[in-house]
Amino acid sequence: MEELRGKCVVLGVTGGIAAYKMADTAHLLVKMGAEVHVVMTENAARFITPLTFETLTNRRCVVDTFARDFQYDVAHVSLAKAADLILIAPATANVIAKLAHGIADDMLTTVVLAARCKKLAAPAMNTAMLENPVTQDNIAALERYGFEVIAPADGLLACGDVGKGKLPPPEDLADRVLRHLAREKTLEGVRVTVTAGPTQEALDPVRFLSNHSSGKMGYAVAREAMLRGAEETLISGPAALVPPSGVQVERVVSAKEMFEAVQRAFPTTDILIKAAAVADYRPAAVAGDKLKKHTGDMSIALERTDDILAWAGQNRHPGQFICGFSMETRDLLENSRKKLENKKADMIAANDLRTAGAGFGVDTNAITILTPEGTEALPLMSKAEAAARLLDEIERRRLCS
Repeated sequence: MEELRGKCVVLGVTGGIAAYKMADTAHLLVKMGAEVHVVMTENAARFITPLTFETLTNRRCVVDTFARDFQYDVAHVSLAKAADLILIAPATANVIAKLAHGIADDMLTTVVLAARCKKLAAPAMNTAMLENPVTQDNIAALERYGFEVIAPADGLLACGDVGKGKLPPPEDLADRVLRHLAREKTLEGVRVTVTAGPTQEALDPVRFLSNHSSGKMGYAVAREAMLRGAEETLISGPAALVPPSGVQVERVVSAKEMFEAVQRAFPTTDILIKAAAVADYRPAAVAGDKLKKHTGDMSIALERTDDILAWAGQNRHPGQFICGFSMETRDLLENSRKKLENKKADMIAANDLRTAGAGFGVDTNAITILTPEGTEALPLMSKAEAAARLLDEIERRRLCS
């Protein structure tokens, strides 16, 4: 999906070892349809060549402030005016200090100073440099001046140290750009809570009961809400997925933990979208040691878990919107309509496990949206598209209520 078509993004690449990673970010943004212009510091060009970015973006990469062969007459002003967003990554301590104090002594800092668009900075450096009070003061100054500072990741640094200072992955950086440019901010100021993934109900220290949910649908909903500017919490069961950048994530394992997380988030939630596949039953007793096999059969006593959707319906406050999900293998509409009514929800997104392309672990879905007023069956589409259609309907119904 070319979500950035028609948008101009200026990538500012500075002289840190992480500069080489920005080739992937530039490529991702181009694939998303953006017009990408790369401006490098001279030190950045020691780590990765301008030719790499020119090949990936099909546009001139600027390093020299006084270059005369650029497509714009007054390059720094023209680029600053053209940009819908500027992303500086990696942002070194040196460049952060310059930007915090209005120093414009190269093409990158000059373009940034002349720009009125949204500016993002992703600090990446040695942990000691990052934690130095001077650097922290400069980062705080950037935030006061309207920059969005992307927190660095923890891990093994190029210098061999382990700690905070890594540049976030290209997908995270691209998500930050998408958050600002890909959608109208129709959910700005709206607090959205999404549940996603399976739960695991322990039988003993080794085994658990679970289901085949991958979490892909819930994560797609969380990403779409993020792109629309929501203040969001993603409550995720065990899922091998990377959460959308900028979304607050609370990881849980069991149905009980997910219930407690929803209870904490619910009082300040405007929209609850419960896409998680929560276990209906759990072992009544959890063995302290691994259960050993015997010659005969074995039975496991089960007990009901808390019904999160029903609890939300019973404890909602005026103005809250509640959307649940339903996975069925037969009588899809009948069972989902009962769920909608019994749980006092505003909407149910239902899908049939037996429909090709709509089951667990795939990237597509064919959902049917049920509301008190009617039913709408959507065709098979990507889960990202299904999430967008679902949120379109939620927004429409909230505006009409």
